[in-house]
Amino acid sequence: MTKPASTSSVSRRRFLSSTVAASALSFTIVPRHVLGGPAHTPPSERVNFAGIGAGGQGGGDINAMAALGANVVALCDVDQAHAASTFKKFPRARVYKDFRRMLDKEENNIDAVTVGTPDHIHAVASMNAIRRGKHVYCEKPLTHTIYEARQLALAAKKHGVATQMGNQGHATEGARLTNEWIQAGVIGDVREVHAWTDRAGKLWKQGIGRPKNKPPVPATLDWNLWLGPAAERPYHPSYAPSKWRGWWDFGTGAMGDMGCHIVDHPVWALKLGSPTAVEAVTTLDGSEVDGKPNFETYPIAAMIHYEFPARGNLPPVRMTWHEGGLMPPTPAEMPAGTRLPTNGVLYIGSKGKLFHGSHGGMPHLLPNELSEEARLVKMTMPRSKGHHSEWLSACKGQATAMSNFSYSGPLTETVLLGVLAQRAPGHRLAWNGKTMKVTNMPELNPYVHKEYRKGWSL
Repeated sequence: MTKPASTSSVSRRRFLSSTVAASALSFTIVPRHVLGGPAHTPPSERVNFAGIGAGGQGGGDINAMAALGANVVALCDVDQAHAASTFKKFPRARVYKDFRRMLDKEENNIDAVTVGTPDHIHAVASMNAIRRGKHVYCEKPLTHTIYEARQLALAAKKHGVATQMGNQGHATEGARLTNEWIQAGVIGDVREVHAWTDRAGKLWKQGIGRPKNKPPVPATLDWNLWLGPAAERPYHPSYAPSKWRGWWDFGTGAMGDMGCHIVDHPVWALKLGSPTAVEAVTTLDGSEVDGKPNFETYPIAAMIHYEFPARGNLPPVRMTWHEGGLMPPTPAEMPAGTRLPTNGVLYIGSKGKLFHGSHGGMPHLLPNELSEEARLVKMTMPRSKGHHSEWLSACKGQATAMSNFSYSGPLTETVLLGVLAQRAPGHRLAWNGKTMKVTNMPELNPYVHKEYRKGWSL
């Protein structure tokens, strides 16, 4: 489905049909969404897409889209070795290192992009594509800063493109049952929620300082492009290709990595909206300088407390995030010898409790007797045909992806507010979601966004 940016491609069949119509002096104005063009992919055609970030999870998204029938036109990765298996799998795709150059060259050949880079590249890559009228699937967290999340959501709406964030659990049956059971009142009014992950310190290091040695940059890696908008620093394998999540300049820690998977479900089921306050309690660890965090890496462990106001008939909610090996206490109703999953959510209601694992895991009720009531709850939510499938259908104008940027943008803002709170541990931050400002500690507001390195912009 190759289309110039300013003119619509016409198939041979359409060309012949239009010729006959013209000869009969019968003129028809054809809607743009039928002909195609940027942000208007005809339902009858394949989605041509390019992958920005082709190794790791980015490569997984590319493979998933291709398996569903999308056409891989171009691939971009700054680390040719890290992405080698994806390049090999799609030998006909044109290969690039700089996504800006790729979008310039391929603008007329693609309808959509996937973005599977480190967090600090998400926003600049996604925005570059959106402003060209390209549909975007971006991995979680949607952005590196709160401001970026707000701007991407606004831009996606303005340009009318199909979007989806890669929080795949949003499409699961478990996510829908959690919504339906909670909203039907199976566990009563929910005022307290706990969410947690075991990622910090397990899959990457936190609580450490910047490395002192300066090993050579691998020949297959363009380190300048990998840094992108981030401040310059020497290459080190502690950052690339896969340990970047624990570093403030590149990742968003365990909260950013897993929050969009885990916090997604209470935000959705309880219709939480923007919090009014947040407070982080963190470990005092080796990354501190003179008793203060050095902000090279995230702390070894943290608890983050959110306060959400009442929403209509729904009561206020206090949600606590746990990471670095911290978890909520095991509910007394659980059988002896059992425990909560290593990643998940616990909802505490006035009638009972509900818990589930990460990525939209199937919900479990406490006490078990509530399961009888849950079986009577009617299905009220449409089921998903798959997270990637949703987005491809949306690219064709056939559906709306459920975790589009209008939803996942605000979700990411909430998650990243917890990241921001870790800059001032032990302080309760009053938050104005409308203005994106900390009202009682204005010195934190510069961190709602960040300064980009010269040559990069949103």
